[in-house]
Amino acid sequence: MRKHTHWLCAAFILAVAVSATAQEYTSRMAVLQNEELWPDFIVQGEYLAKFDGYDVGLHIIADGGGNFRVVGYPGGLPGAGWDTAEPRILGTAQFVVGEGITFTAAAGSEQYIGTGELKGNLIGPEQGGRVTIEIPSMDIVFEKQNRQSPTLGGEPPAGAVVIFDGTNLNKFQEGARMNQPRRGGNTLWAEAATTAFEKKPYKMHLEFMLSYMPQARGQARSNSGVYIDERYELQVLDSFGLEGKDDECGGFYQLASPSVNMCFPPLTWQTYEIDFTPARWDGGRKIANARVSVKHNGVLIQDDLELPHHTPGRRNEAPEPLGVYFQGHGNQVQYRNIWVQYRDWPAVPPPAVGEIGEMREPMAEESAPPRRRPMRQQSQPIFPRLRALLP
Repeated sequence: MRKHTHWLCAAFILAVAVSATAQEYTSRMAVLQNEELWPDFIVQGEYLAKFDGYDVGLHIIADGGGNFRVVGYPGGLPGAGWDTAEPRILGTAQFVVGEGITFTAAAGSEQYIGTGELKGNLIGPEQGGRVTIEIPSMDIVFEKQNRQSPTLGGEPPAGAVVIFDGTNLNKFQEGARMNQPRRGGNTLWAEAATTAFEKKPYKMHLEFMLSYMPQARGQARSNSGVYIDERYELQVLDSFGLEGKDDECGGFYQLASPSVNMCFPPLTWQTYEIDFTPARWDGGRKIANARVSVKHNGVLIQDDLELPHHTPGRRNEAPEPLGVYFQGHGNQVQYRNIWVQYRDWPAVPPPAVGEIGEMREPMAEESAPPRRRPMRQQSQPIFPRLRALLP
């Protein structure tokens, strides 16, 4: 590929445009061969800089047409140093070829650091990248990071059951589809449902890749979901750079937000490790709720979460075990390397949930509110020197 070097120009703005007909791209090659797409795509990503002894993380999120959202993280990147007690630094940008870059971070409920000049040097997606914030008397250089989950490519241990390895769909119900043969093996398209699992607790490993949809917003941006036991949806969504809510990647809708948003940029392979204990039943009466722990890209984001009821969109709670449903939601999210390792039931039963009665749809007023992170306390700016230097 040819080398491209651009000086980019941007102004952070508050409004974003929403496209109702957002296109979806499912491979890096398709993006990098598109002259309109590749400049934004290779700017998008994670960056890291050091300033006055602090690590500072940066997410640049492509919104199409040269428009970006920018999120700064005092202390480092999410899951790798970001001090979650410190507010994120928010802004938007518009890159224009041929000029310098100026920006203004968005003021509001999260930290505001001022204005400065920003320059980007693009030398190709495989050779890294750099963004320099120039302020009077100094530069802050953000180096592009290409993080990879430490569990990516994890092989099934002895005794594990392989659900999908790219060779067949034997463990799936009718309707599941693989993509076309490709380098690195076939992948599974959402939507697909596995056959029933054993009625035991288990650990499941899976890998997924979100599509690149820069013009889409919110729930329309590469949306899928992993319905554990076909009843409890672990969200799958392009949430790169978002706050991390119960309806975003790593959350359980109406039940719990992830402790940290570990979503990588789209078209990056990501991992979930899911440790699931099914609900316990005495006939048709539930006597203990299901529980789950989840690691996203190697970082614990749900820690022994109790699941008091099913989430909307698939099956009601019931005694019989089911498998896993990979929700389509109209997008082409891809999955691979899925395996399950069963384990014995805990020696001591989980705490009883009391008399639950017959199986039924949970009433709205009975639904537990989303479990949120504690409110962030207002703190002194982490970058007092930077604030003083900026105009």
